[in-house]
Amino acid sequence: MKDIKTFGAVPSARQMKWHKLETYGFIHFTVNTFTNKEWGYGDESPSIFNPVDFDADQIVSAAAAGGLKGLILTCKHHDGFCLWSSKFTEHSVKNSPWKDGKGDVVREISDSCRKHGLKFGVYLSPWDRNHAEYGTPAYIEYFRNQLNELTTQYGELFEVWFDGANGGDGYYGGAKETRNIDRKTYYDWENTYAIIRKNQPNAVIFSDGGPDVRWVGNEHGVAGDPCWETLTKAGRYPGVGSDSPKVFSEDTMVDAWQSDTQLLNNGDRNGLDWVPAECDVSIRPGWFYHEDQDDKVRTPENLFDLYIRSVGRGCSFLLNLPPTPRGLIHDNDVKSLIGYKKLVNALENSNMVYDAFLSASNTREESNEFSVENITDNNQDTFWATDDDVFSPWVELNFDEEIDFNIIGLREYIPMGQRVDSFSVDILKNNEWKNIGTYESIGARRLVETGMQTTSAIRITFASQVCPAISEIGVYKIMENY
Repeated sequence: MKDIKTFGAVPSARQMKWHKLETYGFIHFTVNTFTNKEWGYGDESPSIFNPVDFDADQIVSAAAAGGLKGLILTCKHHDGFCLWSSKFTEHSVKNSPWKDGKGDVVREISDSCRKHGLKFGVYLSPWDRNHAEYGTPAYIEYFRNQLNELTTQYGELFEVWFDGANGGDGYYGGAKETRNIDRKTYYDWENTYAIIRKNQPNAVIFSDGGPDVRWVGNEHGVAGDPCWETLTKAGRYPGVGSDSPKVFSEDTMVDAWQSDTQLLNNGDRNGLDWVPAECDVSIRPGWFYHEDQDDKVRTPENLFDLYIRSVGRGCSFLLNLPPTPRGLIHDNDVKSLIGYKKLVNALENSNMVYDAFLSASNTREESNEFSVENITDNNQDTFWATDDDVFSPWVELNFDEEIDFNIIGLREYIPMGQRVDSFSVDILKNNEWKNIGTYESIGARRLVETGMQTTSAIRITFASQVCPAISEIGVYKIMENY
């Protein structure tokens, strides 16, 4: 590999670990769960927080049943209520009736994640509609103190999540006013990020524009097609962008506050930084639990479709699971998660590539180190590559008899960068090659739906600016309409 030069931006070690997770969950849980709101105003009393049957193992087990590899907890949402006993505020679980003020939701969820083999991450809202000093330098000290608590007291984190909603109307210790801040400078993001880098060097940081993982530009769980792993992140911070309004309110909570949504959705082929996208969506219409949405839970088929359009476009799939006021994941959500995992497993188990005879138009220096056989060895750390001057090679898969398939999957060896611009898929029909589609971008993973095809041979032709490095190809058949 020493003689292959990287191309463009490449992922960091922490980003590589993140890429391998692919799917993980969000837990939205706070006073809003008890007020039936999506955004709390900041004037909610801690006394309303009382999940009498709270069961972290049930919540985490539900996520595991859906094949999710981690959970990110809303430790503090915009309302400012803290799910742990922060020593810097009284507005927390320590002044709630739950467990006589001695409970710690963050502790219980983080411990349960480790018990069940899931990663754990934290969401800390930069905005705080409760804190009296929000908008002043004193709040930044408070915010960083809380960030330090969360990044030192709960073991290793895989992600720290920052919302783009910053500043607007709130309670602010009784002031009940609108407070505007300069979202680019107020938080002094570089020094705020430094706390995470020091305490959690392996954790990726998420916001609209990174620095490690970017928002995908919508809250529907869908990446653009194509969706490049790269973006230029200079000047981008949580909530900062050309389309961002200066004042937030509950009326703009869907996605109006976010910036440059099209760019975030598709990425930038010529971006200077590796900033892959995360596709967030809730299993219900709302992010917090609402009883009247019990019959509006996404179906397994819908979740699987989102998986194809997120993970299958080189991104991660972040699925929100809101606990009920009792502190449990509703049975309808659990049922859907189980069905979703069965569909993902069925996809992986249908891979027919292992029955194919492989050939390639070129192999780098005719070396076994870069053999085309590497694409079927179930090892993402090996790959097929061509000589430096070969930019449009092909891989051919021949089968002893005709097969039916409707999804083609690919992975690039991304430590060498995102090298492939596009690829075409041809199948053999009546002894002639027939093109069934040309697609842009591969990156960490690509799953393209081709419609049901019948053939005994498949040829995939790549178009690159440098020699490609392909670590995996898959040929799958799933039931049409799932």
